[in-house]
Formats: sequence, structure tokens, C-alpha cells
Amino acid sequence: MAALHVGPGGAAVGCRKGCGMGSPGVHLREITDDNREAVRALRVRRDQKQFVASVSKSLKEAAKTPEANPWYRAVYRGDEPVGFVMLSWKPPAGPFRGRHFIWRLLVDKRYQKRGIGREALALIVALVRADGGTELLTSYEPGDGEPWPFYRKFGFEPTGEIDDGEIVLRLALPTG
Repeated sequence: MAALHVGPGGAAVGCRKGCGMGSPGVHLREITDDNREAVRALRVRRDQKQFVASVSKSLKEAAKTPEANPWYRAVYRGDEPVGFVMLSWKPPAGPFRGRHFIWRLLVDKRYQKRGIGREALALIVALVRADGGTELLTSYEPGDGEPWPFYRKFGFEPTGEIDDGEIVLRLALPTG
């Protein structure tokens, strides 16, 4: 998926080669043998575990479901892995065929309430737009502590659909 415009090391969209590597800003990096264990060690708060699977479980799920066209990256702030994101990137079949769907988004419990999730989501939106996407989908399981307020503040709206017991949300990405 070269059209994603993520530079070497996962630098943000629009960065010249290598930018973002040592900066304090939030950026995305590929998961490699060098950072895999640090990324797998990321954890959400205990009260959030019912809403988001661990990185290890997410990576296993991605490997088991290649038909979902999984795309995932570590979220970094400077040189520190602080989160994880996984999308179903325009899968060729299924209910989200041809669409961009956030499958996982987590920020480690030590780094929450710092705007990192919002910055990571902004990077994802930029990548989806760069790929010609006009919408971004996600879903959540309702319950006390659910992520709906986070997504609502970003502009997501319920679609009225339910997928596997989760409420599907949509962020329109107007062109121009």
C-alpha cells in the first residue's frame, strides 16, 4: 500500500524523508522486530479492557483474517511507542467492502488524556483521504466508559447499523 504516504519509520503524511523520527510529535511507524515487543506491551486501563483488545490479540486477529485486509501501525510520540492502530483497509468483501474501517485504536494507559488519540486519529484521516477515501468507519461496544464521547468530539456519527453487537460510526471526509 505505497499510496499511504507514510515515510520511512512511519513519518506523518506530508513530511519530508525521515521527519518525525526524533520529534516530540505523534506519528505512525511500522511494527518490526525492533519494536514489536514494546508495542505488544502497551496496555489500556483496566476499565477499558472490555472495549479494546490488546495489541497481541489484534496482531493475531489480523494474521487470521487476511480477507479483512488489515493495516496496522504503532503510534509513537517522539521515539516512544504510546499506542496502536489497526484498520481494515478497503477489504475486497464483507460488510465494509471497499471502505476504511478502524478496527482497533488504543493509547497506553500512561499516555492517555494528552491528545495522542486525537492526533493519531487525525493522521489516520489524512491517510484515508490520501487514499481517496470519503469516509472513515469504526464501531464500539456500548457500556459504561465506552469510547463514543471521544469519537463524537471528532465528528463521527452513528450510521444506524449494528455490527456484531457494536454500534457503527461514520466520519464523512468531504473532498476539496
